[in-house]
Amino acid sequence: MFRRKLTALDYHNPGGFDCSDETQFRNCVVWLEDQKIRHYKIEDRGNLRNIPSSDWPQAYEKYLQDLNCPFGVQERQEALDWLLGLAVRYEYGDNVDKYKNCQPLAASSNSDKAVDPLVNLDSNSPDFKAGVTALSNILKVQRHDDYLVMLKAIRILIQERLSPEAITKASQSREGVPVTLDKHTLGFDTGDATLNEAAQILRLLHIEELRELQTKINEAIVAVQAVIADPKTDHRLGKGVVSTCVGPADLSR
Repeated sequence: MFRRKLTALDYHNPGGFDCSDETQFRNCVVWLEDQKIRHYKIEDRGNLRNIPSSDWPQAYEKYLQDLNCPFGVQERQEALDWLLGLAVRYEYGDNVDKYKNCQPLAASSNSDKAVDPLVNLDSNSPDFKAGVTALSNILKVQRHDDYLVMLKAIRILIQERLSPEAITKASQSREGVPVTLDKHTLGFDTGDATLNEAAQILRLLHIEELRELQTKINEAIVAVQAVIADPKTDHRLGKGVVSTCVGPADLSR
């Protein structure tokens, strides 16, 4: 499942690598550190290089922590995929001029047509599952048995929270309007002035939330009206089918 990245890094046996084989796995981690990542000084790599040692898992766990890897030793595939990605990034950083001169692939004859990037996506691929799991862990997205569902949730989160528009909107400060609590009647008395003021504030915040909800409901109704408001005739039934219109919601009643 790691063949593409191992091939890009010139690993000696990318096609035959088996992540579940303990010896192959340890050798691959040591090779990545020695040849590509080089986070430790050479004299500090002894514990990691001691592959047969029973203490190797502890050395590997410390290695992941030192690299600030978001995955632990129990998440073997995800952690190795993250290490490979880090190695690819360092490989590019060491050879920027070399890769800048790479010629792009020849454009397809159908390049003018929009291509859905998910058309050829294999949702059962271990690479796909490891990538989606890594993203869900980084973004704190709830795991799901269906990896496509997880990918859709990640897409929604990125669009709503991490897009340039969302970040710009979130960074804009919202200035509130000063409110005099004395002008608003609470409707009940807690017997404590401080609690009364807190209850008034909570009530005003609740009213503001209701107004926002009402606005969203009205927007939904307008969207529905755009679909169903035009009368249509079903000639097979010999009668007209007229859609009913729904008026804006009013939560204040």
